[in-house]
Amino acid sequence: MSETPLDRLAALGLTLPQAATPVATYVAAVQTGNMLVISGQLPLVEGKLRATGKLGDVIAPELGKECARLCLLNVLAQVQAAIGDLGKVKRVVRLGGFMACTPDFTQHAAVMNGASDLAVAVFGDAGRHARSTVGVPSLPLDAPVEVEALFEVG
Repeated sequence: MSETPLDRLAALGLTLPQAATPVATYVAAVQTGNMLVISGQLPLVEGKLRATGKLGDVIAPELGKECARLCLLNVLAQVQAAIGDLGKVKRVVRLGGFMACTPDFTQHAAVMNGASDLAVAVFGDAGRHARSTVGVPSLPLDAPVEVEALFEVG
C-alpha cells in the first residue's frame, strides 16, 4: 500500500486545518474538467493570521517562509474540501505567491519556497510546479503572504 498525501503530511507533523470560508464574493475552489483552481489562501492557524505586516519591515524572511507554508496547508484544506481526497491530485500545476513587502525587499523566491517545498514534500515529483512570486503593497487583513494554486485532478 503506497503512502498517501495525508500520510506524508502526518510524517511532517502536519494536519489539514478546517477549510476557510470565503469572506467576500468568491468561492474557494472552482473545478472545470480536470483542473482545480484554489483561491488565494492566507497564513491562518485556527482561524487567525500567524503574523501581520510587511516583509522587509516587521516580518523577517524566515517568518514569511513559515507563512507561505501555512498558506499552502490552507490551500490543501481547500483541495480536500473540494474533491474529498488529496490522493486525487495528479499534479500541482502552478502556485502563485503574493508578498506584502517594502519596496526594497528582494527575497520573494526564498519566502515562496515555504509553499513550494511543502508541495513537493506532500506530492513528490507531482508537486513540482510552475510559479510566480509578486511583491505587493498590501494583502487582505494585513497578511504578509497569500498563495493561490492550480491543480490537475482525476
